[in-house]
Amino acid sequence: QVQLVESGGGLVQPGGSLRLSCVASGSIYSINFMRWYRQVPGKERELVATIFSGGSPSYADSVKERFTISRDNAKNSLYLQMNSLKPEDTAVYYCNAAVTTDLGRYLVVWGQGTLVTVSS
Repeated sequence: QVQLVESGGGLVQPGGSLRLSCVASGSIYSINFMRWYRQVPGKERELVATIFSGGSPSYADSVKERFTISRDNAKNSLYLQMNSLKPEDTAVYYCNAAVTTDLGRYLVVWGQGTLVTVSS
């Protein structure tokens, strides 16, 4: 079994910063890619950023040069540094990962989400 747990969400003023974390645990052999998504109630879930095991981050145009995705492979952890936050960044942020388990099964796993609210 594999589980993802996000943390770091909260209330922040426009222009402020937050860092989200996601920790993967369980019978993990390796993690291929890790992603951050976000979703506002009533709207489609949006891919925010992706990073592969060797790096190569990519971002949605709406967050480029403001957000930075990173990972610590030794800790099976994913991070999203969010700077210059805007009200339109308000959403539930979800961690997503493609995992190979110790038994060789390939799984795509979702976290439970963490709420980010950007408001003055």
